[in-house]
Amino acid sequence: MCKNDNPNQQGGGPAAPLAIVTVTYSPGRHLGAFLESLPQATHRNVVTIMADNGSTDGVPEAAARDNSTVVFLPTGGNIGYGGAINAAANYLRPQREAGEIDSNFFLISNPDVEFLPGSIDRLLDCIESEPRAGAVGPRIEEADGSAYPSARAVPNVVTGIGHALLSGVWPGNPFTKAYKDDADMDNKRVAGWLSGACLLVRWEAFEEVGGFDERYFMYMEDVDFGDRLTRAGWQSIFCPEARIMHDQGHSANKHSRVTVPAHHDSAYRFQADRHPYMWQAPLRAVLWLGLKARGYAQTLWASRTARRKA
Repeated sequence: MCKNDNPNQQGGGPAAPLAIVTVTYSPGRHLGAFLESLPQATHRNVVTIMADNGSTDGVPEAAARDNSTVVFLPTGGNIGYGGAINAAANYLRPQREAGEIDSNFFLISNPDVEFLPGSIDRLLDCIESEPRAGAVGPRIEEADGSAYPSARAVPNVVTGIGHALLSGVWPGNPFTKAYKDDADMDNKRVAGWLSGACLLVRWEAFEEVGGFDERYFMYMEDVDFGDRLTRAGWQSIFCPEARIMHDQGHSANKHSRVTVPAHHDSAYRFQADRHPYMWQAPLRAVLWLGLKARGYAQTLWASRTARRKA
């Protein structure tokens, strides 16, 4: 039996359910598999909040109608990943204060994730054993069983630029290796940041750093979150004994004209925030121009590839 059997338990009664937050945007078939995988992932009762950024496929609404533990929470539009997570946290905060949900932790996950047996319980064990863990993340596996590099170092200017310039033509370059920090995906360790695809978060740490930075519409919000946790004295811990499956990039691949510029905008914001001084203005200008040029080239290449396939 896991040592987290009775969090928030009052007077011998049942434990308050663990809140699971997922951001939906026309998730299609993935959402069903996500919800169906939850019972095998934890012995805990859970409540799933779907922070919906404007789905048009009707799938999230149907899931909420069919399951009393699933809540459909419209955000009012496509406000981005971090903004939607914050909206769900705002919705949950009164329930946390009333003891209606677990007051210590909540889980953030993409809806295209499938949890392997016991994975959420393993994450709970991991975070409870590490008092300074602000967040813990699982081993994310590809279809072939290989590990996605989901626990990485926070990129600096040198590794970021080197990765941006060389990853497409020399995937094994040292800058990309440092950027992905993928030397060890088998052992528990502290990381600079963890993938937002699946993240068990300590409420106290989330509140202390102010949640996600909503200026990041897409990409890098998890890097920024992990970096701010570290700066506040918390840790991000990779827990490979918890394992999940993730359909990487299925949505991003369909919308590259939006996702490629968004990725580069977020990369610039991240570095600009950390190099804010007047004397660093030339560096910010070089970063902005380089990322814009790279984004244009990638978008053009993706368009040509799509036309050839058509």
